[in-house]
Amino acid sequence: MPKIRTVAVLSDVHGVLPALEAVLDEPDVRAADRIVLTGDIAAGPQPAEVLDLLTGLGDRALRIAGNADRELVEYRRGQRDTIPDPIAPWAAEQLREDHLTLLAALPRSLTLPLDGLGEVLFCHATPRDDEETVLVDSRPDRWREVLAGVDPAVRTVVLGHTHMPYVRLAHGRLVVNPGSVGMPYGRTGAHWALLGPGVALRTTDFDADAAVARLTGDSAYPGIAGWADAYLRTPPTDAAALAAFGPRDGRDAPPDRETRPCH
Repeated sequence: MPKIRTVAVLSDVHGVLPALEAVLDEPDVRAADRIVLTGDIAAGPQPAEVLDLLTGLGDRALRIAGNADRELVEYRRGQRDTIPDPIAPWAAEQLREDHLTLLAALPRSLTLPLDGLGEVLFCHATPRDDEETVLVDSRPDRWREVLAGVDPAVRTVVLGHTHMPYVRLAHGRLVVNPGSVGMPYGRTGAHWALLGPGVALRTTDFDADAAVARLTGDSAYPGIAGWADAYLRTPPTDAAALAAFGPRDGRDAPPDRETRPCH
């Protein structure tokens, strides 16, 4: 495959159509050779609308399954009775059969040759698991553990899951988390990243009040007003998110007794 010049990375849209539309309208996103969505696409207040919009982008938009996407399919197909996220069971019931087929077929990862960055691996949580946690301040041994099976040719790993944007080096590899489009942690706005030939973390600001009003009017989720206010107007701070996620990366476990944490 010839090298790609630019990729816009959108992660953790979580069914928030106004945020997704705002990012897709960015000039650099419109001009990007590819758009890669690194999972947790539909579990939110407008799941069907988000999937329909992305499907309309054709082959230019490449999608990866996140743990929330997997859970929607498992719930609808009777493979699980509950989902930890309160909005997810409702979201699962809004999906058509073609949506379920699409989500069930999504790969867990993909690799693209990108100008300036070489072989880039895209995944949701880590290359080996769709719900374990790594953070910007996870210790080196943790990064060595989760990257152990990655092809040596891959020099850049792009992931999501924790909704917090960062760029760091881990054992010689560049690791990029674009943050979340629909459920940001740390600050308001829709967070994403532009890759090629370097890495740029981006934030798309949009009218949160208008988005909340739109979600409240368009989504039938019973708790939509509180949900929209909590994630679009007053998202969790970065300190609160790190405090909540920190124990899940195994930082407090003895190195020889670590287990993969659940989300």
